[in-house]
Amino acid sequence: MKILFTGGGTGGHFYPIISIAQEIAILSKEYRLIVPELYYMAPSPYNPGILFDNNIIYKKNTAGKRRLYFSVLNFFDLFKTGWGIITALWDVFRIYPDVVFGKGGYASFPVLVAAKLLRIPVMIHESDTVPGRVNKWAGKFAARIAVSYDEAATFFPTDKVAFTGNPIRKELTEPLKSGAHEFLKLSSDLPTLLILGGSLGSQIINDTLIDTLPTLLEKFQIIHQTGRANYKDVLARVETVLINSGNKDRYKPFDYLNVLALRMAAGVADIIVSRAGSAIFEIATWGVPSIIIPITDTNGDHQRKNAFAYARSGAAVVIEEANLTPHILAGEITRIIGDARARETMKRAALSFVKQDASRAIAKEILSIALRHEV
Repeated sequence: MKILFTGGGTGGHFYPIISIAQEIAILSKEYRLIVPELYYMAPSPYNPGILFDNNIIYKKNTAGKRRLYFSVLNFFDLFKTGWGIITALWDVFRIYPDVVFGKGGYASFPVLVAAKLLRIPVMIHESDTVPGRVNKWAGKFAARIAVSYDEAATFFPTDKVAFTGNPIRKELTEPLKSGAHEFLKLSSDLPTLLILGGSLGSQIINDTLIDTLPTLLEKFQIIHQTGRANYKDVLARVETVLINSGNKDRYKPFDYLNVLALRMAAGVADIIVSRAGSAIFEIATWGVPSIIIPITDTNGDHQRKNAFAYARSGAAVVIEEANLTPHILAGEITRIIGDARARETMKRAALSFVKQDASRAIAKEILSIALRHEV
C-alpha cells in the first residue's frame, strides 16, 4: 500500500500531514496491516528531519503561485505550474499510490492534477472556514473531504464531506507544566503571555508588542516567538525600548519555538496572542484563553472568518489589524488576565471547540480508500 501526501509549504499544511502519518502508522499496527509506504510531494521538504523520523519519503515537485494582484511573476509561474504538472504526472505514475491526500495550497495543484488524470483516488482536508482555490477545485472530484470548521462544509458536496476538525501532532496536544518555569527562565509569581506570529512571525504583532512592552513588563512576563527573519531586528529594537527598564529579564524572545519549548510555553501561559491559522486548534487543545489577530488580506478573507468562528465559541477575543494599537492590545491582555471567571469560561470553551480525534478519523478514511483501491 502506498499513500502520497501533498500540500503547501507552510507549517499549517505540513504538520497536520505529519500528525495523520503518525496515526496511519498506529492504525496499521492495530489493524495488523503491512505498514504503508508514505510519500510527501512538495516544492520543499519543509522539515526533512521530521519526514525522516516518520519514514516519509520526500519527492520534489514544481508549482507556481496564482496571485490575485498584478505581478509579472504570475506570467512566469504559469510555466512553473505547467512544468510541475508534467513532472508530477511522471513521478506520481512511478509511485502509483493507492490514495493521494491533499492539504491544499498552490503546491498541491500539480500533484492533484496528476492524480485526477491517472484516476487515483483523492482525499482532501480544508483547514479554513473558506476553502482555498485548489481545494474548491479538488472538492469536485475528491472521494472524501474533511474540514476543520463546520462552516467550510457548505462549499463541498454534502455526501462527501465530514467535519473532522484539524489534525494536531500528538506531541503538541499535552502542554508541559513541570519544569517549564525553570526551562524558560520564568518567575512562578508573574502571569505569562505567549505571543505567536505564525511559522514566519508577524511584523505587525511584533511592532505593536514592542511599542507596549515597557508597560506590559510591569505586570507580566512574555514569551515571544518573533519568526526567524524578524529575530535580530526585534532584539535590536527591544534593547533600545528597554534600555532604562528594570524588567528586561521578564522578556523571553525566541526566533522559533521547537516542540519541547512550545509545550512548556503553553503549559505556563495565562493568555496567548496569535494569528488565525492552524495555531487556533493547538491553542484550543491547550485550553488557554487567547487574543486572535487575523491577517487582513487573505484568500476569501479566511483568517478573519476563522478568528470570528473561534471567538463565537467563547474561547477568544478578536482584534482586527485595523484596530490593533499598543493601547488596545495591552488593555485586552490586562482585562482578561484580571478576570479569573472570564479566563475559566474561555478555557472551557476552547477545550469544547477542538476535536481531539481529527488525525485518527482522517487516517482511518485514508486507509479505507487505499484498501478499496488496492483491491
